Amino acid sequence: MLVIFSNQASANITMFADIAVQLLKMMGHSGTVPSAILAKDVPAALANLEAALGADEQQPESEEPTDDIEETPFVSLSHRALPLIDLLKNAVKDESNVQWTDNN
Repeated sequence: MLVIFSNQASANITMFADIAVQLLKMMGHSGTVPSAILAKDVPAALANLEAALGADEQQPESEEPTDDIEETPFVSLSHRALPLIDLLKNAVKDESNVQWTDNN
């Protein structure tokens, strides 16, 4: 499943549901899809997400064995969150709500 984030100030962002829910929980939200954050609550959600990602970067990465013959590049959660962080920053500037829904 995919989750689509949107607001008036940015283009839509699509993420895999597992990553999106993880980021929503870092923002202090329940992780429910679909849902929204009111414009007045977006700055706090952004601060929560950035703080949680900063703490997450401090954690050592686990070395998980892989059966893949080819090496697949690792993409950190912080890197995956960048488009959502940009969307939230634009929502703060525009004082707009942020909503998300699944792709169904």
